[in-house]
Amino acid sequence: MVPFDEDTIAYSKTPSRGPVARLQELLAKDQLQLTNDAAHGYLAAVLQALKIPPSSQMLVFSKTSFQRERISPKTPRSLFFNDDVYLGFIPGSPLLELSEADPKLGGVFYTLEQYPAGKPRITRSDQCLECHASAKTMGVPGHLVRSFVTDEQGVVDLNTGISQVNHRTSIEERWGGWYVTGTHGKATHRGNLVGREAFENLKDHPELSSNVTNLSRFFETEAYLSPHSDIVALMVLEHQTHMHNFITRLRFEGTMALQQYGHVKYLNSPTEAFIKYLLFAEEAPIASPIHGTSSFASDFAKRGPFDKCGRSLRQFDLNTRLFKFPCSYLIYSEAFDALPDPLKQKIYGRLWEILSGKESAKEYAHLSAETRRAIIEILAETKKGLPAYWKPGS
Repeated sequence: MVPFDEDTIAYSKTPSRGPVARLQELLAKDQLQLTNDAAHGYLAAVLQALKIPPSSQMLVFSKTSFQRERISPKTPRSLFFNDDVYLGFIPGSPLLELSEADPKLGGVFYTLEQYPAGKPRITRSDQCLECHASAKTMGVPGHLVRSFVTDEQGVVDLNTGISQVNHRTSIEERWGGWYVTGTHGKATHRGNLVGREAFENLKDHPELSSNVTNLSRFFETEAYLSPHSDIVALMVLEHQTHMHNFITRLRFEGTMALQQYGHVKYLNSPTEAFIKYLLFAEEAPIASPIHGTSSFASDFAKRGPFDKCGRSLRQFDLNTRLFKFPCSYLIYSEAFDALPDPLKQKIYGRLWEILSGKESAKEYAHLSAETRRAIIEILAETKKGLPAYWKPGS
C-alpha cells in the first residue's frame, strides 16, 4: 500500500478536480440542470453531462457493490464509463454510484440520490476505499474488475475466481458474474453462467454461455437503458481500470521520490512495468474474431485523435488482439498528463527506445517494425508535450 493519506498525497484532505467534482460545481452554482425521469432517475442526464456513451453499458450480477443486497441475476447492476468516469445504476435503487480517475488522487467515489430534487447533490464518499484501495488496485485508490463463480442469487465464491482481471487475463477466465453480449467464435468464457450447476455444465457444454446476443431469457431487459452488455466494452474496461491504477501508482511514487530525493532515478522498475502494460506486452491473445452487439466499438473508435493518415490508438483489431496499434489511448488522459514531469520524460525516453527499434527485448516482440513506426507517427502528430526528438526529421 502507498501511504496516500499522509501529508505528501493527503488523499482525504485534498478536494478532487476530476469530471464528477466539476459537474457538482456546476450543479451547486445552478449552471446546469439535471432531468429526472420516472424509469431511470438522473441516469440519462448524468451520462449526457459527463459525456459517457450509453453504448458503454455492461451488466454485472455478482454481489460486489456496497448495494449488494439490490444486485442479483434478475436485477444486475449496469455500469457505464468513458476515459475518466465510471457510473453504476440499479433499477429501483435510491442511489447512483459514480467514480472518477482524478488526475492527482486516483479513484474518487461519489453517490447521487435518485429522488427528484430542485438541486441534486453529488456527494463524495470514502467508504468505497474498503475494497477500492488494496493490493488488487495496486495499493492506491482505484478500480478493479473481477471474475468469480456465483450462486443463483449472485453471491460470490471467493475461492473460485480471478480477483483482478485486465488485458493479460485469458478470455476463458473472464466475466464470471457478468452478462456478456457478443460473438466470439469457439472461444469460451465464464459470463452468462448463473449458479454452480451452470459452471459444472460448461465443462461438457461450452456453448452454454457463448455467443449470446439477447439477454431477455435471464432478466427483464426493459428496466435498463440498453439491452446490451457489450463484450468489446468489457474488454476496454478491463484494460482501462488497471491502466488507471498504474498511472495513479506511478504518480504517487514519483511525487514521494521527488520530495525525498529530488529525482526519480529509483523508479526504473515501476516505470518499466508501466511501459509493458502501456504497450500491451503479455496481452492475452484473441483466438476468434470478436463482435459486440451495441454501437460501443464505433462510438469509441470515432473519438480519435487521428493522424493525417486517419489512424488512431482507438482503432480496434478484435481478430488477434484488442487494438490495431497496441499503445494505450490513456496516454492522452488528464491522469497521464498530471504525472510529474521528470517521470513523464523518463517514460517518453523508454518508449522512444522501444518504438524506434533501439530496444529488442523479447517482451516487445509482439510489436512489428511496421506497428512500432505507426505508433511513433500517430503519437508524434497527436500527443502534446512529447520531447523534440519524437518529431519527424529531428
